[in-house]
Amino acid sequence: MASIHPTAIVDSQAELAGSVSVGPYAVIGAHVRVGEGTTIGAHCVIEGHTAIGRDNRVFQFTSIGAEPQDKKYAGEPTELRIGDRNTIREFCTFNIGTVQDGGVTRIGDDNWIMGHVHLGDHVFIGGLTGVHQFVKIGAHAMAGFSSAVTQDVPPFMTVDGNPLEVRGFNVVGLRRRGFDAERLAAVKQMHRLLYRSGLTFEESRTAIAALADEMPHAAADVALMSVFLAQATRGIAR
Repeated sequence: MASIHPTAIVDSQAELAGSVSVGPYAVIGAHVRVGEGTTIGAHCVIEGHTAIGRDNRVFQFTSIGAEPQDKKYAGEPTELRIGDRNTIREFCTFNIGTVQDGGVTRIGDDNWIMGHVHLGDHVFIGGLTGVHQFVKIGAHAMAGFSSAVTQDVPPFMTVDGNPLEVRGFNVVGLRRRGFDAERLAAVKQMHRLLYRSGLTFEESRTAIAALADEMPHAAADVALMSVFLAQATRGIAR
């Protein structure tokens, strides 16, 4: 029989091979199948119509098989299929598919899948974009399709490409989230100070901080940018 920690919750209809190991506080739903030799770490949640193959290592705090992050999803019985010998590290998320895209999310064999990046609120990441470990992407930023994000992306900025470049600020997204003209003007000025003024990074930080007094209505946005720049550890996208 599978080795299941007493604090784990495994639905009686789930199908676990005899050599599967399930760690503390993991939750496994009714429509889940897990193959021989796979280990499920503590606090993992595996749900939906999910099939996991042999000899996978799923580390703690991973979400597998939840509903897709797609507004068009209407409860259809779509699936997630994970192959063999994959290493899935902490905080990774894999959702079931959507009917608009064949109904199945597929992960193949022998993959090493890592997490540990920092995303602010209201961030948009384009499809097939890679984000380097430990990178920070600030609130309201947007990364375009198939970008290689290897440096920190300041709040509000739009980036894309490989190598990555800052293309401007996310004006459409900010308008959709209710930014008025004064707040948009402040973001535009912060973009100019960082990327168009010829100032050094430290000079730009000082000039941006001063905007809080010049544009008090946007003081919270200026503070968001100032804190991010102070905590950037990989250099910022240029």
